[in-house]
Amino acid sequence: MPRILITGASSGIGAALARHYAVAGTSLVLVGRNADRLEAEAQVCRARGAAVETAALDTRDRDAVRALVHATDAAGPLDLVVVNAAVNGGNQRGEVETEETAFETGDINYTGSLNVMLPALSLMLARGRGQIALMSSLAAYAPLPDAPAYSGAKAALVAHGLALRQKVGPRGVRISVVTPGYVKTPMGGELKGWRPLEVSAEQAAAVIARGLAKNRDVIAFPFALAALARTVLLLPESVRRVGLYAFRFQRRKRR
Repeated sequence: MPRILITGASSGIGAALARHYAVAGTSLVLVGRNADRLEAEAQVCRARGAAVETAALDTRDRDAVRALVHATDAAGPLDLVVVNAAVNGGNQRGEVETEETAFETGDINYTGSLNVMLPALSLMLARGRGQIALMSSLAAYAPLPDAPAYSGAKAALVAHGLALRQKVGPRGVRISVVTPGYVKTPMGGELKGWRPLEVSAEQAAAVIARGLAKNRDVIAFPFALAALARTVLLLPESVRRVGLYAFRFQRRKRR
């Protein structure tokens, strides 16, 4: 029975991935901060035939997360851990994000991700198998001025994940970094205005699952936006600034 742990599973991409993997013979462990929404998603997955456990906790609580990962793995070795819990942070009103917002965003999106990934990685290395998916963003390549801490945390996940992948791959543990573009989710909806090539959470889940099955190092989509974001990272600041102004102009026109 495949055993999968997903954080941030109460909505958005996490919930869509849970539903995608929810078939008879699969054991899911769904983690999120909102117990009611988490249980609602669990009921949907159980109706599809999966065995489902839930844990309502904050991934910033390192001790609680480590205890959960170890207890879950002891009950049945984890085959896949999807490190997905995140917040947008930032400031859509044109102001610089506050210290409080920046630290909270970094703590949830990066430190919280490490709290899940590292104990899972240790357990997988000990037995020589397992897979971890780190949920980053195309903002790692094309940073969002309105969400600098979000962009920085997502960039850190790309660097950390790819560095670890090289190290642990020969020891039987697979690590993939997921960098989606615009996805129609409650969290994604906090970014107002033009959202080019936006996909549904269900479409995103299908692309991610295919990429994980193929053990891809980076699962980036949609292709055109991913290629553009990676190119932007290599451009001089002056050129990026012109592109940013054009992007903001298009967003204002489409509001």
